[in-house]
Amino acid sequence: QVQLVESGGGLVQPGGSLRLSCTVSGSIFSFGRMGWYRQAPGKQRELVVAETNGGRTNYADTVKGRFTISRDNAKNTLYLQMNSLKSEDAAVYYCRGVSAFRNDDYWGQGTQVTVAS
Repeated sequence: QVQLVESGGGLVQPGGSLRLSCTVSGSIFSFGRMGWYRQAPGKQRELVVAETNGGRTNYADTVKGRFTISRDNAKNTLYLQMNSLKSEDAAVYYCRGVSAFRNDDYWGQGTQVTVAS
């Protein structure tokens, strides 16, 4: 059973940076698509950024120019570098993977990001 485990969340001041990690228990190549989503209290879960194994990315307009998705295939890890954080970025951030052949959907347990001075 493939698992996704996020880490790296925490408390940061406005304007600060955080890097989230999503470690895959199996091979990161088992996923055709991966991405980061977030959910703030009282709001629906929303896309932050998604990428395909081919390297195409789709960023939410609200994070373009501030957030960057990347991966280390050797470590089976997906990253989200978040810069210039704003209070509205505060949420639980989730890693998502969609399997390459069966389109099975996998989610991590989430990591909390709090932006406050």
